[in-house]
Order: sequence, then structure tokens, then C-alpha cells
Amino acid sequence: MKQTVKILRKLIFHLSIALLLLFLLISGFYGVKGYVMYRNAVNEKTLEDRVEEIRNRETFTPCSDLPAFYIEAAISTEDRRFNQHCGIDPIAIGRAAWTDIKAMSFVEGGSTITQQLAKNLLFSQEKKIERKVAELFAALALEADYTKEEIFELYANISYFGSGYYGIYEAAMGYFGKKPAQLTDYECAMLAGIPKAPSVYSPNSNRELAAKRTEQVLQCMVRNKNITKKNADQITLEPFNIPQQADIE
Repeated sequence: MKQTVKILRKLIFHLSIALLLLFLLISGFYGVKGYVMYRNAVNEKTLEDRVEEIRNRETFTPCSDLPAFYIEAAISTEDRRFNQHCGIDPIAIGRAAWTDIKAMSFVEGGSTITQQLAKNLLFSQEKKIERKVAELFAALALEADYTKEEIFELYANISYFGSGYYGIYEAAMGYFGKKPAQLTDYECAMLAGIPKAPSVYSPNSNRELAAKRTEQVLQCMVRNKNITKKNADQITLEPFNIPQQADIE
């Protein structure tokens, strides 16, 4: 009996070593591929040039012209530790990895706002392991060169909000016929929730789903103590209207 236990322990030990080596090998393989993808992207056009292109757009909206409620709603929903992490959130990545393993599919990405900005600036939307790794390198580079305010500002101005609207200005004008600074709290919450799945949560696609997503954003803000439950209930009662045709100025 003791001999059998001893053999089993050895087998488990050697299996653990083999799995660890395999993990390191796979990590190294995708780490190199991801870094090469990142370097190819910045060699094609630098991060600085890409950022300047966004800032030079007529519709570029600085953080000073964004409602504080929109900023809080987006951070609370997309990346609640945005102001604490270095561009990568290990807790969110671990949670997403566990979810993906259970689903045997890319269900959750665990991307921070900085990673989402990196993806939109440099890469395609294709879900590949090497692209996720490349995102990490790009996110670290963005955090090294830009402030949190600048990163959020760029994120808001480059995100896709559905219905052909890119950036917070186009989305505010397109959906509500007003500039970002004029948005109500409810409208801010709605726009904060759309980038998660633009084709699903766009109010032009499905007003009911857009409203449910907005409620999710408000509840997330309650959980993160940005607002109270009473505030959320009051905001939900705000008058809500989407013009049939709103021209983007």
C-alpha cells in the first residue's frame, strides 16, 4: 500500500512539472507572438501619431467637456479599478480566464479601459490569444506615456457606440441630438453601457435592451458606491427621448 502511494505521489509530481513546463512553453510562444504583433503595429504607425490623429478630429471631446457622470458610469461599468492599476488588472484577467475556461470559449476578456483603447488604436477586433498579449504590451506603453485622464479621453473618443457612431460626440449627437456636455445622467449611463456590445445595446437596434443595459450600469454604480440606490431610481425616471433623425454637427 505504501509503495502504491509513493508511486502515485511521484506520478503526480512529474505530471505537475510537465504541466508547468507546458504552460511556460505556451506562455513564451504567445508572449513572443504578441510582442511581435505589437512591434509591427507601432512600426507601421507610432502610438504618438495615432493619438494625434484622434486629437485632431473636429469631433474630439476633451475630458473637460465630458459630464462627470458619464466618466464615473463608464469607469464603474468597464473598469472599476482604472485609477489604481497600471493598464492591466490581474484580478479581472483571472476572473475572465476562469469564466472562459468554464465556457470553453472566449466569453469574457477582462480588458481594462487602457487595453480597450490599445485594441481600438492598434489592432483588429479578432479574438486571438496573441492579440490579447499584444494588447498588454500596448496598454503598458500607453500607461507609461499618458495620464489616466488622457487615456480615458482617448477611449471615449475612439470607442464604437453602435449605429455607425464612433466617439462620444457622434454618439451624443446621433442618439440624442445634443453635445456630450448637455447629456442627462440617464443618457450618460446609456452611452456608458453601449460599447460592451454596440449592435445589441444601441437604442436604435433595441430600445428595450438599451434600457435594461442602462439599468445594469446604474446598478453597477450603486454597487461601486458612485451613487445611491435612491439616485439610481430617480435617474431611471428621467424623461428619455431619441430624435428620429439627429444631425451630427
